[in-house]
Amino acid sequence: MTTSSDTAAYVASLMAIEKSALPADGGEHFNRLIFARSPYLLQHAENPVAWYEWGPAAFDRAHAENLPILLSIGYATCHWCHVMAHESFEDGEVAALLNRHFVCIKVDREERPDIDDFYMAVSQTLTGSGGWPLNIFMTPDKRPFMAITYLPKRGRGGMSGLMELLANIATLWRQRPDMIDRNCQGIMEALENARKQDKSVTVPDMTTIAEKAVQTLKRIYDPHHGGFGSAPKFPMPIYLSWLIGLNSEVREMAQHTLRKMRSGGIWDQLGGGLHRYSVDQFWLAPHFEKMLYDQAMLAQVTIEAYRTTGDLFYRTMTEEIFTFVERELLSTEGAFCSALDADSEGVEGKFYVWSKGEIDASLGPDAGLFCHFYGVTDEGNFEGENILTIPVAVDEFSQQNRLNVSDTTELLERCRAILLEKRDTRIRPLRDDKIITSWNGLMISAFANDGITFGRPDFIASAARAASFILGSLRRADGRLLRSYLNGASDIPAFLEDYAFLTGGLLDLYEATLDHKWLTAARELAEEMLRLFRDPASGEFTLTGHDAEQMPVRVSSDHDGVTPSALGRAGHALYRLGWIDDNPDLLDAARAALDGILDDIRHNPVGHLGAVQLLALLDNEPVLATFTGKTDSPEAAALNTALHQHAIKGLIVRSESSGAPPALSLCCHSTCYPAVGTKEELEQLLQQL
Repeated sequence: MTTSSDTAAYVASLMAIEKSALPADGGEHFNRLIFARSPYLLQHAENPVAWYEWGPAAFDRAHAENLPILLSIGYATCHWCHVMAHESFEDGEVAALLNRHFVCIKVDREERPDIDDFYMAVSQTLTGSGGWPLNIFMTPDKRPFMAITYLPKRGRGGMSGLMELLANIATLWRQRPDMIDRNCQGIMEALENARKQDKSVTVPDMTTIAEKAVQTLKRIYDPHHGGFGSAPKFPMPIYLSWLIGLNSEVREMAQHTLRKMRSGGIWDQLGGGLHRYSVDQFWLAPHFEKMLYDQAMLAQVTIEAYRTTGDLFYRTMTEEIFTFVERELLSTEGAFCSALDADSEGVEGKFYVWSKGEIDASLGPDAGLFCHFYGVTDEGNFEGENILTIPVAVDEFSQQNRLNVSDTTELLERCRAILLEKRDTRIRPLRDDKIITSWNGLMISAFANDGITFGRPDFIASAARAASFILGSLRRADGRLLRSYLNGASDIPAFLEDYAFLTGGLLDLYEATLDHKWLTAARELAEEMLRLFRDPASGEFTLTGHDAEQMPVRVSSDHDGVTPSALGRAGHALYRLGWIDDNPDLLDAARAALDGILDDIRHNPVGHLGAVQLLALLDNEPVLATFTGKTDSPEAAALNTALHQHAIKGLIVRSESSGAPPALSLCCHSTCYPAVGTKEELEQLLQQL
């Protein structure tokens, strides 16, 4: 196999190959993945394993030859996927065993979240856990009988080896098909039973549910280092967002966590933005991937924190995220790419860490103060190297060292710029250039909300460019939204999360601009969402469209995870449209969207905070803000910014354009107040309310 220390350049070279003359199996140098668009699949295109993409060709062969299937699921920036690929899937001995006894399928979980959801539920049913790479052994009719994550080629340290496992499964397949069939039946029954739940549509008492969620988060909160749980520690922006919307006591948990993350190694102290999670409880050593959805969701949290507190720390943090995103994740088409890998040159984190000698050589006489501030030592804090952190805030640091705060801040900023420029000369981690509809919807929301909150028309323009690209390039001729784009739109129909997140993004863009074209686009998507994903009889939503491939069993009740619940976001979009358009049918649809998970909400409200927020909104009247007059004027934009600098629960924005001077009227608590025309008048009104 041809290898490259620069994964990004390697994948780009595979994309550039003229493939029209290659045979269907990839020929002498490649396997069938050479025809894939996914960077993750292309990373395996020169494996000696005879990989297939998910599709009829693989299943037809498995049926015809009565072979078991190895389904391997991962994504382009997955560190342990890379490790298993290098140890096993690039190995001729492993490949010979796989090619002889199995049909092998590779899936990019970001392209096919439906496949990943189903087989991850299998893994959790069988082992109590899951992760990536996710490797499933299954029959030609897609019924699973075993699940594993990473395994080394040979057993070591009490861990089984892949070679031994493959040989055992091949023997069982030939000699004990009855045992495998019983395994399959047991797993399918377990998955079916897991879906059975109390179908009562009685909405739980929201006060009780909210208190239960608060107590759960208090119990797992780390009061010293912020965050929830121990190692590994994830940012959990969904928790933070919910807490910020509550009282000052619990809000402090979120604010403390944000400050601890911002000062830790999970934050890129030079380039901005958030790594995926911390491997320790201190936020020191991250798993160095950078995911688009993490940036979008954390930016939304810091915007909410600013609106609630007025603290400029959160504005700075938000804009540092966007600076990173526009510098490193913005595609040439104006939309946003999926992720940056953790690895470069085959080493996790190499792009981001520093030796003290490198910093001394780069910064000269300023190095001493910089190293003192960022905790840099000769010994390092990560495998002999240094991850930059901020042990003490700059004002306290300056006071302790009898320095001028302004001068110190300026010196540190100058040093960061020098090191960032030097870092940019290193071999970069792979950027997964896939444009995923749902994740772009989240980032469109974040850019639009930041733009209107902080008066940044450039950020609103970024949101508008991404939205225009998605609407123009990720739809079929019949209007059906598609999942992803890379050198052309995929043929994978979009999922509920794509429709829900993008509809929410368009509504935020409408709210930021008062431009009805975004509202019209949101209405169209919502109508499609109702048609494609809602069960007409029950009103419940499925995560996969009625017109798309279905998995053997519907397994996911849908909950907030690293991305928000699709059901919660779908319901919230319908709620907003219901009030904007004064359409009670949409409000009913928003409530019905949650009927299938009400029992889950009762038992595990922390797993459904988006739905909990929606149920609370549905139980109360919103604050209706109606703009009239010249809604495309600077005066209207100034009014809109003043409105959005406040934390207003249940805010619904309407606009009715005319030639009159711009004005804003507010209705809440069953009372409508006289319209205001200036920022000062609005501030007075909000103080009264």
